[in-house]
Amino acid sequence: MKRSQYQLEGKTRWLEMLRSDAELLEASGVALDSLRIKANEILAQFSPQSAPVEAKQKKGKTGKKTRKSQNSDNNRSLSATLFQAYRDTEDNLTRCAISYLLKNGCKVSDKEEDPEKFAQRRRKIEIQIERKREQLEARIPKGRDLTDTTWLETLFLATHQVPNNEAQAKSWQNSLLRQSSSVPFPVAYETNSDMTWFKNHKGRICVKFNGLSEHTFEVYCDQRYLHWFQRFLEDQQIKHESKNQHSSSLFTLRSGRIAWLEGEDKGVRGSAAAGAPWNIHRLSLYCCVDTRLWTDEGTELVRQEKAEEIAKTITKTKEKGDLNEKQLAHIKRKNSTLARINNPFPRPSKPLHKGQSHVLVGVSLGLEKPATVAVVDATTGKVLTYRSIKQLLGDNYKLLNRQQKQKHSLSHKRQIAQTLAAPNRFGESELGQYVDRLLAKEIVAIAQAYSAGSIVVPKLGDMREQVNSEIQAKAEQKCPECLEAQKNYAKQYRHSVHQWSYGRLISSICSSAAQAGIVIEEGKQPIRGSPHNKAKELAIAAYHSRKNS
Repeated sequence: MKRSQYQLEGKTRWLEMLRSDAELLEASGVALDSLRIKANEILAQFSPQSAPVEAKQKKGKTGKKTRKSQNSDNNRSLSATLFQAYRDTEDNLTRCAISYLLKNGCKVSDKEEDPEKFAQRRRKIEIQIERKREQLEARIPKGRDLTDTTWLETLFLATHQVPNNEAQAKSWQNSLLRQSSSVPFPVAYETNSDMTWFKNHKGRICVKFNGLSEHTFEVYCDQRYLHWFQRFLEDQQIKHESKNQHSSSLFTLRSGRIAWLEGEDKGVRGSAAAGAPWNIHRLSLYCCVDTRLWTDEGTELVRQEKAEEIAKTITKTKEKGDLNEKQLAHIKRKNSTLARINNPFPRPSKPLHKGQSHVLVGVSLGLEKPATVAVVDATTGKVLTYRSIKQLLGDNYKLLNRQQKQKHSLSHKRQIAQTLAAPNRFGESELGQYVDRLLAKEIVAIAQAYSAGSIVVPKLGDMREQVNSEIQAKAEQKCPECLEAQKNYAKQYRHSVHQWSYGRLISSICSSAAQAGIVIEEGKQPIRGSPHNKAKELAIAAYHSRKNS
């Protein structure tokens, strides 16, 4: 919420500063040439070395690319300086000149401004501000209407009154159509010691939970997940057989959560009790693991981190002097834990990924092309290779079109069901999730092939804002002065391009990278440019941000 509020305040300030050339000339009371002269003076004041840098860029291709990446970093710092100078100054001409520089990318433009392009650019910012405000209002916590009191009150209002405006009618409709959940809240187990693993007489892996110890749960999972549960069982058995000579802090399992999910049980379908919540829902277990603890080399890294942390705690406690009984007991427990940590669990050996810190894999996300990859050598700014969505998927590219057709089909069925006031909650296949895993696997393979030190993904919040503002701005440009036509155009445009769950894709990339030992970095994806250039600039920006920090 705080991050969104900061973004809203920043975008609002930028909208106040963003004015056309005609508006700037009217506000400053000078001609365009005079405004450009003043802008050049300000630019020389805050970046006196800009001219020599441009001269050096002409020497060669390699030097040019290096200077280009440096200039990109310098422009960001220069923008921050200009924003601060705008807030500090009271001179109207100086403010207008700074606004002129900022809207032109910290440069003095010698071209005439296109009014239509500027209007579209300003409208994008206005849309982002409107959406950010709506998001902040929508994120206010809302309780569950367990007694349907709110629903009945809204129904009474809707049948006895006429809505004052379209927004009120929409809120009534949302309240009446909203289905409150009838299943319990999930239960989180924050430590791995809250779960006990064992095998029953059938040889199936089972689990018990603290607080529910009288209940035994059998684990049913796909074959690709079975080895994780076997590892959880092995870790616990090794600890018990060694009489607690191993530490549970080195368990592969870190925490768990149980939750009810919708899903009809085929075994009871058609029976009298089929409609009961415990028959139409299934109990699911989510496990959080530390993938580094899967191998001997990764376990050694975790052991060293924890051992250093414990040693620092013991040292700080001893430095206090004149320790009481509680402090002495605390040091004794820490020494005991340190001894157990130095006795790690047996793990299979697998060499760790050794990447070069200056080689980064940038992943740009977009509407028509869900993912585009660029492998960049950030020291020279050279792109080692590009990968489009078609190259990433290869022979599986046809699955992308199949998933798109499934979405269209389900959307059509949902629309028909809503028209007939019939149940419209159609489930979707896991094809999209499968394609995400294929993309993540290929991206990680590319990072390993080029010995990349990290994979850079866009910040999801910024991505959503860019996509929605781009669609809305296009709709307003195509259908001016007609809100209904704009909504229809935006809806059709969304259906014409690949709809994708960017959060799910980023989560798959992070999961695959963590298993391979590759670092994940986040950055702000550029608004303009082709998908290839966005991926390249994203990687370079992340590298310079890392160096500066």
